[in-house]
Amino acid sequence: MAEAVAGSPARAGGADRISAEEPRRLPPNPLVTAPILPTLLRLTVPNLIAMSVTALVAICETAYVGILGTVELAAIALVFPMVMLMQMLSSGAMGGGVSSAVSRALGAGDVPRAAALALHALSIGAIAGIFFTVAFTAFGDSIFSALGGRGPVLAKALSYAHVALTAAVLIWLVNTLASIVRGTGNMNVPSFTLLAASLLQIVVGGTFGLGLGPIPRFGLPGVAMGLVVGFGCAAVYLLWFLMSGRARITLRFAGVPLNREMFFDILKVGGVAALSPLQSVLTVLIVTKLVSSYGVEALAGYGIGARLEFLLVPIAFAVGVATVPMVGMAIGARDVTRARAVAWTGAIVTAVALGFIGVVVGLFPGLWAAIFTADAGVRGVADTYLRLAGPTFGLFGLGLCLYFASQGAGKVLQPVLAGTLRLAIVIAGGWYLTSTAAPLWALFAMVALSLALYGIATGLGVYATSWAPAAGNKA
Repeated sequence: MAEAVAGSPARAGGADRISAEEPRRLPPNPLVTAPILPTLLRLTVPNLIAMSVTALVAICETAYVGILGTVELAAIALVFPMVMLMQMLSSGAMGGGVSSAVSRALGAGDVPRAAALALHALSIGAIAGIFFTVAFTAFGDSIFSALGGRGPVLAKALSYAHVALTAAVLIWLVNTLASIVRGTGNMNVPSFTLLAASLLQIVVGGTFGLGLGPIPRFGLPGVAMGLVVGFGCAAVYLLWFLMSGRARITLRFAGVPLNREMFFDILKVGGVAALSPLQSVLTVLIVTKLVSSYGVEALAGYGIGARLEFLLVPIAFAVGVATVPMVGMAIGARDVTRARAVAWTGAIVTAVALGFIGVVVGLFPGLWAAIFTADAGVRGVADTYLRLAGPTFGLFGLGLCLYFASQGAGKVLQPVLAGTLRLAIVIAGGWYLTSTAAPLWALFAMVALSLALYGIATGLGVYATSWAPAAGNKA
């Protein structure tokens, strides 16, 4: 692992070197001095609690949909990747760029710059959210048709998407505001805000989706209403928190001119990082399209299995976003050795956690599939997917955590290229397997291979990449 501190020689590959003449500015924050593993775990716990409830939302929604029927399960398999795309873009990609910029400014001791970056970040989030809201409203039919949606499945998918995805602006606002707070090193407020929003989403979605008490059954649109209500309330609270002076920085709309350099500081990380979730979702969409050719039963089963894969992302996110401010502040203080140690510590923790889950579901896949359906055919497809993909979850988690840590360092190109490799494997492998009329299990084995190679390529890329900020850079 290439490492260096101010005034020390670079190691392992000669990548990281900081001039001895550059002053080492120590921020007034224990994130750059406290022991790494205990600090990382302390920051991870609130994230993990919130992300666990977020995962519970996905499980509850799938359970609701399973009660509604197999057609609804197939429909939600078409829409779910789009919802996750909004989450990953706004929180994991651009949100990482936001947290990175804020934490690097604070690590360098520049609080006014960090506060100004918050306003620039919110501007980016609002514009992106409006763009995606308009795009899904105008082109939702074409998108889900292209994914293989037909007849009743397409109609049900659109009924959910017209409610959930037209509220994309709320998803962007919430995750941007949460990322600003995380960039200051505060994980509690955004985590417990998202926890409350998730619980509200479960209650509202279940009540209106299934028609509990005097409420009529709205089906999939009712389930989607939970997302709108939960994220709407979370956006209002986080905005109030940042404007109230209770955070380490205060969000102000007056007296802070917008300038190109601050937008670039966020977008140079978030813009490049956004390619990774786009590639991830495109990978799943391609596989979804391929699986749809095997029938509704296969699509529903794959949707159940792939949903667990998506739910691994919040677990990796819980650790990964904790590394972002720790890495970012270390880079701002020009302590590259600590930044790299944080990254690899987080990666190992994530790999162990996801690897354990993968082994369990690989050995006992029925534990997961049985939650959602009693249909033997659907469960058989889900079981096959999990037996093949489960053993690769540990490597997948390692790659995901290093992707987040790289955002803190402002060096995300290598993790993005690893995602490109995964996408290329799915495209080439999918084309070959479908052209040779391969069985469904072969397609799933190809997906498992792509997950493993993603983790390996990310690890090698991060190891070989310099994290040293350039001389005179604002970090």
